[in-house]
Amino acid sequence: MYANTTLTPAGPTWQDQALCAQTGAEFFFPEPGSSVREAKTICGLCPIRQSCLEYALTHDERFGVWGGLSEKERHRLRRT
Repeated sequence: MYANTTLTPAGPTWQDQALCAQTGAEFFFPEPGSSVREAKTICGLCPIRQSCLEYALTHDERFGVWGGLSEKERHRLRRT
């Protein structure tokens, strides 16, 4: 019985390196009708933006800003 055992790989993941991990989730999951401009600005500076977008598309993330794209933008990208 090892209660504190984790099944995650050792070392930092792309999520640990993301700029969004250093800011609040409210930027990336704003209230409906709110601006996503601040989130997109942060994403634009993030060195792992592409990995984030690939994750969101692969895992069909339907809410929030991922890889610099909003829900609607990712939906349009999937359709093309």
